[in-house]
Amino acid sequence: MKRKATALDVAKLAGVSRSAVSLVLNGRGNGNVALESQQRIRDAAAALNYSPNKIALSLRNQQSRVIGIVSDQVVTSPFDGNIIAGADAVAREHGFVTVVMDTELDESRDESAVETLLDRQVDGLMYVTVGLRPLHVPPNMARVPSILANCFDDRPNAGLPAVIPDEVRGGREAAGHVMGLGHRDIAFLAGDSLTPAAPRRIEGYREAFSAAGLPVNEDRVLQVGWDIDAGFHGAMKLLDGVEPADRPTAILCANDRLAIGVVLACYRLGLSVPQDVSVMGYDDEFRVAKTMVPALSTMALPLREMGAAAMTALLAEVGSVPGGGPDDEGPGTAAAGTAAATETMVPCQLVVRDSTGPVPAGR
Repeated sequence: MKRKATALDVAKLAGVSRSAVSLVLNGRGNGNVALESQQRIRDAAAALNYSPNKIALSLRNQQSRVIGIVSDQVVTSPFDGNIIAGADAVAREHGFVTVVMDTELDESRDESAVETLLDRQVDGLMYVTVGLRPLHVPPNMARVPSILANCFDDRPNAGLPAVIPDEVRGGREAAGHVMGLGHRDIAFLAGDSLTPAAPRRIEGYREAFSAAGLPVNEDRVLQVGWDIDAGFHGAMKLLDGVEPADRPTAILCANDRLAIGVVLACYRLGLSVPQDVSVMGYDDEFRVAKTMVPALSTMALPLREMGAAAMTALLAEVGSVPGGGPDDEGPGTAAAGTAAATETMVPCQLVVRDSTGPVPAGR
């Protein structure tokens, strides 16, 4: 039987020390091993079909190399799974695996889900939500380094660090996009204020008007809900029976489903999109925005980017990426002290498609 390759075999083939092999193959090469040497090590490992012994590594480092993720609905939702995908990609890149538990929106299961993961000796924890919202953080998350993604700690003065979308900037850039096309009479259809996303997106819309030196027409800002029918009825209120000179030339929506309702209302009224009314969505919802007729201009939520950023920050606390170390402050430092309890804002991306166009002639 052919002998299995060892780290020493890889070191000899690559012409480096055994410790350099360990650093590179366990995700700690950057800043410790020259890039050229890192590549030689990876090439040698591939040639020898070598992979580190994860069990031995865990015992040596006193780490399980497992990150626990609790989600409220992400696993069962078709919408926000990309957050976990982004987090998992970073974890795998650094030799970790993720274990995910979904509470299916049952907050009473939060603490028990965390406890189940802690029983598996996870090195860190992440909580992920569908939709931006404050989170009543399970207290047992403080036992290991922890972070939040797409949600933020509801405790005002202390709590966990969070990675969230920059909703204000997104609302501002959405309004700025149609303003750049010449629109000035711009309506905004938003969901209810129970979720922080809607008021933050409206705030960005207001900031765009302020930056342009224009007043906001409060009659153009309607909180109608989040679904297609809400968008339809909101648009009918803005457009039905209104003279062309008095109707908005662009309607911004707080999500893509609202935008679909707006487009349907325009068709009901014999209006063309975007020739008569430009329509802008938000979220870039998979299998919705791109396939809509016309394809929706929208603000894409940075789901995968949020997951990746949150996992990178968490692994820094665990001590497995540059910027963190196993002896820095010990377990639970991500949850301790207000200095660590920061919010990282990830920008949304403007996606221009067919539903927005120049302001109609004469407006």
